[in-house]
Amino acid sequence: MRRDITFNSKGLQCVGWLYVPDNLPAGQKAPTIVMAHGFSATKEQALDHFAEQFVNAGFVTMVFDYRFLGGSEGEPRCQILWYEQIEDYRNAITWVSDQPEVDPDRIGIWGTSYSGAHVLWVSAYDKRVKGVVSQVHGGVSAWDSRLNRLGPEALNLVLETFKLDRIQRQKTGAVNYMPVVALEGEPAALPGPEAYHWFTELKAPSWRNEATIESLEKSLEYDLAMPLQRISPTPLLMVLAEYDSILPIDLAKESFQRAGEPKAMTILPCGHFEVYSMPWFSKAAGLAVDWFRRHL
Repeated sequence: MRRDITFNSKGLQCVGWLYVPDNLPAGQKAPTIVMAHGFSATKEQALDHFAEQFVNAGFVTMVFDYRFLGGSEGEPRCQILWYEQIEDYRNAITWVSDQPEVDPDRIGIWGTSYSGAHVLWVSAYDKRVKGVVSQVHGGVSAWDSRLNRLGPEALNLVLETFKLDRIQRQKTGAVNYMPVVALEGEPAALPGPEAYHWFTELKAPSWRNEATIESLEKSLEYDLAMPLQRISPTPLLMVLAEYDSILPIDLAKESFQRAGEPKAMTILPCGHFEVYSMPWFSKAAGLAVDWFRRHL
């Protein structure tokens, strides 16, 4: 059974879905998974497929849209600040812990791509989390990931764009945007054909092909060096894509090495966005189900 829900996060309403196993006896509390999507994406973009696998395995499952995205409140639209999204995760955990079907002592979190980094941060500092699955996430440092992908000259051009945007924001209050994806050769937050085809082919009315330039500037400050060391003893599973064209797998492997036990890593022979479709979706979801069954 799935029902629409809302919860408060820093004065704004986030929307989501709550899945409850059909066979859950009245009055019984179940282990629960909290999940949200990656950079700019909304819950309608294949997260229901993962949530259905989790609820069919007996987990109450909460899926939500961050503030400023999808059906959730917040202006400016498409503001994607990693530290605010982490707050949304933690506020989602608080809300779901108070639901009658939920065992608040058996909560896990699942994230993918950008949210795959968020769940690492949350599990480091929020010990209500008893298990975490991070799927196709980036490396330790967002700066290093961007430098690895763009090279120093292109990164300097990006930094110049950020500088001009900051000047405009200071002088006029303007909110400037960049497309999330675009055709080859055009500027985009997630350049390349893999991202373009996934976002444009998986049509979701709740998704907008734009992100504030302020979001992109702030994303460079995202660094997991300290949080990775603090996840333990929360059990951590990383599911990575061997042919990831969005987030360098070598940097993701480095983040796994920094984390403490208990932990496990599986590398699927696929691309970044292929984990959302068969056959890799089934494998990735199955790995997460097994991990949460073992640790929640």
